[in-house]
Amino acid sequence: MKRQDFRFFHRLRVRWAEVDMQKIVFNAHYLMYFDTAVTDYWRALALPYEQAMHQLGGELYVKKATVEFHASARCDDQLDVAMKCSRIGTSSMVFTGAIFRGEQLLITSELIYVFADPLTQTSRPVPDGLRRILTSYEAGEPMVTLKLGSWAELGAHAGAIRSEVFIEEQGIPLEMEWDEAD
Repeated sequence: MKRQDFRFFHRLRVRWAEVDMQKIVFNAHYLMYFDTAVTDYWRALALPYEQAMHQLGGELYVKKATVEFHASARCDDQLDVAMKCSRIGTSSMVFTGAIFRGEQLLITSELIYVFADPLTQTSRPVPDGLRRILTSYEAGEPMVTLKLGSWAELGAHAGAIRSEVFIEEQGIPLEMEWDEAD
């Protein structure tokens, strides 16, 4: 496995608390590194995880997680955690991960997630929309597009985003956010 096999990388630095008495990263921390990378992978897809899963009507549950050790990371190493969706089945998705220190491959991982009903935790088919987004991202397509135009053209969508960011997320009073100059 090589760096060029991946589009997505999450960078982190090994902290002192993650190192064991052998002065190498304690093995359980590598799963945390991969989990952290998966979180950033969702950001790269432009999918806020909680909102996306709610809209898709399911959740992702880990079915299997494997880690293979090739070399050890040490305190203060700067690591790149690579992640890709390598297969999408009927109800499961396989994510392949790798941890690099520079060009050196340290750790590989395979994470299998099952898309399931959050109440019963029974599997459901991976929604077509999610399948398209994952496939598009791994094919190198952009996940975000920027549209420029007049308020008359884009105001309906831009206003909704503006309200969500400034009024709902940042708590700015409605009367301060919208005025006659809009």
